[in-house]
Amino acid sequence: MPRNDPDIAEIGLFGAPRGLLEHRVRLAVCVLLVRHDAISFSRLKQALEENDGSLGAHLRKLEDAGLLAVEKSYRDRRPVTWYQLTGAGRKELNEHIANLKRLIEQVE
Repeated sequence: MPRNDPDIAEIGLFGAPRGLLEHRVRLAVCVLLVRHDAISFSRLKQALEENDGSLGAHLRKLEDAGLLAVEKSYRDRRPVTWYQLTGAGRKELNEHIANLKRLIEQVE
């Protein structure tokens, strides 16, 4: 049976992959931050049930890409690190979600 590859334009409808947000933890961080002004490291750790090292690595990747802003402060003489989604982070998240929606529509 002869096979034909689909037209590349049809495949391209899904948009470019958003590799940085394909990991569930990084996507979840951005989704949480789009709903809240800022969230502390400890609250993200609690919400996502991640260990310090794993969460820290994911947050650093998002920060290095310019998707997160980080602010260090003190509360009751203890250091607290706050994370906030940047404008670029919001844009990246919105594009990623739009691409996921287009992909899901192809299955329905």
